[in-house]
Amino acid sequence: MRIECDYLVIGAGVAGLTFATYASRYGRVIVLCKTAADESATRHAQGGIASVLDIEDSFEAHVEDTLRAGRGLCRRDVVELCVHEGPKCIRELQELGAQFTGDPSRPGTLDLGREGGHSARRIVHAADATGQELVRALLASVRSSPNIELLEHHMAIDLIVPYKESAQRRCLGAYVLDKKSDQVHSILARATVLATGGAGKAYLYTSNPDVSTGDGVAMAYRRGARIANMEFFQFHPTLLYHPTAKGELISEALRGEGAILRSALGRAFMTDYDSAGDLAPRDVVARAIDAELKRSGASCVFLDATHLPADFLLERFPNIARRCADYDIDMTKQPIPVVPGAHYMCGGVLTDVDGRSSLPGMWAIGETACTGLHGANRLASNSLLEGLVFAHRAGRAVEQAPRLDFAEAADWQVGDAVPSNESVVVTQDWTEIRRYMSNFVGIVRSDRRLQRARRRQDMLLEEISDYYWKYHVTSDLLELRNIATVADLIIQSAQRRKESRGLHYNEDHTAESVAAATDTILERYA
Repeated sequence: MRIECDYLVIGAGVAGLTFATYASRYGRVIVLCKTAADESATRHAQGGIASVLDIEDSFEAHVEDTLRAGRGLCRRDVVELCVHEGPKCIRELQELGAQFTGDPSRPGTLDLGREGGHSARRIVHAADATGQELVRALLASVRSSPNIELLEHHMAIDLIVPYKESAQRRCLGAYVLDKKSDQVHSILARATVLATGGAGKAYLYTSNPDVSTGDGVAMAYRRGARIANMEFFQFHPTLLYHPTAKGELISEALRGEGAILRSALGRAFMTDYDSAGDLAPRDVVARAIDAELKRSGASCVFLDATHLPADFLLERFPNIARRCADYDIDMTKQPIPVVPGAHYMCGGVLTDVDGRSSLPGMWAIGETACTGLHGANRLASNSLLEGLVFAHRAGRAVEQAPRLDFAEAADWQVGDAVPSNESVVVTQDWTEIRRYMSNFVGIVRSDRRLQRARRRQDMLLEEISDYYWKYHVTSDLLELRNIATVADLIIQSAQRRKESRGLHYNEDHTAESVAAATDTILERYA
């Protein structure tokens, strides 16, 4: 079946929903949700949105903090634009109904938190469940619009791009799997917007939800779009360590309020690694914990907030307190066991400041995009800020997207594919990818580890491609295919960067190189 609209949005996190809200002023919008509409990485975001709202803070300070964290690879013009447009985005969220935590000592103002790498308090939050509040407010706005249609349990398979050598080659939409009916539809649009979030599920331990399988980056790469800086994958320093816990993130805001990282023997160790101690940037903290674990052989370190007032902890971090209590941990009396885990993809589809990619007709926003804001390491809470700012900009810019003739859009072809009778291949390959990515392409890398990952990756890519073309598509198969593609891009990029910078640390090349202070660009000529 063919469906036509003006704007097709693939993904329903903060970027996708914000874009839909603004683009709906200019035409009909369809938003694809891989599962339920409220399930996205955004919903799991705890910390907040970095924005300059205090008279004691400044745009210049936020810019410098971002550049410092990005280790020489941020685009200053993009950073300045994003930082300056942040306060307006916060006000517009409030106008949509988002409720942020206020400062009880200054009625009418917002409570501003502080996180690692920030020189001032500038984190706008809704207690410790900022993402849930953003999703609630944005979904309410989207559902009230007559120009927006949410298609839940629909997964994009590939972008529709005519295979011809022409300057007019462009994206015309996407092939989409209806997961409930197993039918594939062609959804055609003037502009196709990738807002699928990150790819934490490429790793064994991650804060990301199950939907974070790198779909947007993988689809864009397969159709020839330029991909940048995939070697820079941020590991959050503090995921709850417990045998039954699954990706429970312990917000950096807890350290911002004074919590201390300690070894299994109770020693505060962060000042051994950085003068900023527990408020060092995430890449430094994650490597420090990794080093402590390898040195001691311990399974985890501990985040100690027991010296802070119990009433304050329960009021400021109610969700973290409840999650810890679910695992019989009282954070007011016991240090929280934590380990690092894959958290945020700093690379992605290379875009301009309005979300345009190198493939005409295709746009990317949020974590799927590489705008130049994060450089080699994302500053805490700049992710939601980026999603809001560039979704706003793209939502305005797509008004100029041209009307298209969809005659060249080919319908989905099943070909000789048959139903699969050996789905165990999918689960086996997925597990193998996540293990070697964690072991060989994780927080600390080496040339030898990367080469080991490369050999395994080449074998699995061939196996997955063979399986994909033989059997009917399923959501599990599509996610495996995308994860394999993203893993390949991370490995390729990491092998190209012969230095250590930000989130990419290679034991064989431990210094930063002036010659390497440039983006890693990958492009497949489809």
